[in-house]
Amino acid sequence: MAECVQFVCSDCGMSVEAWSDGNPFYIDETGSKKYAYHPNHDELQKCIANDVPHLCLSCGEEIRIDSRQQAKVCPKCDSTNIVDTCSLQNVKCPKCEDGRLLRDDDFHRVS
Repeated sequence: MAECVQFVCSDCGMSVEAWSDGNPFYIDETGSKKYAYHPNHDELQKCIANDVPHLCLSCGEEIRIDSRQQAKVCPKCDSTNIVDTCSLQNVKCPKCEDGRLLRDDDFHRVS
């Protein structure tokens, strides 16, 4: 089961959703990434890695980073100032640079 939480900027209202399971994937017979999610257990068993959602704190881009990669770099601006979306509590907002991203306790989803 996957859980989703939301972080909202205390100043500008920017929001980011964070799913606990990320984006698990396997490579199909053509060499392409195929994503598998709960409750598709047959597909999940094929998974070899996870594209983990991150937020670039330099440009505000939401990106996915392959868990097999050591280097974590934003493909939009080449910054290494990125954070896993599940770890955004109290992080300075990249959009307005004034507020902090805070977990919205009224928002909760499961899959």
